[in-house]
Amino acid sequence: MIEVLVTAEFEKQYRKLPKPIKAKAEKQEQLFRDNPFHSSLHTEKLIPKTKEVWSFRVDRNYRILFRFVSKNKAVFLTTGPHSWIYNVKF
Repeated sequence: MIEVLVTAEFEKQYRKLPKPIKAKAEKQEQLFRDNPFHSSLHTEKLIPKTKEVWSFRVDRNYRILFRFVSKNKAVFLTTGPHSWIYNVKF
């Protein structure tokens, strides 16, 4: 089981999500907590790989960016549409 922490940036962006996307995000977060590499999450390490930033799918259009803090802990950095999220610099 993975413990999830969130940044203020994540909270700010999460509040902006449409209600149906928030519902999907909660479902995907539970999958993430149980197994961060569950096949439906499509978890991937972003480039440059040295930044240690990962993403997983909320749905086809929305993502959550995160970092592993330890083996059993991750911090959600931000969330938003696919087209926007991959332009965020961390």
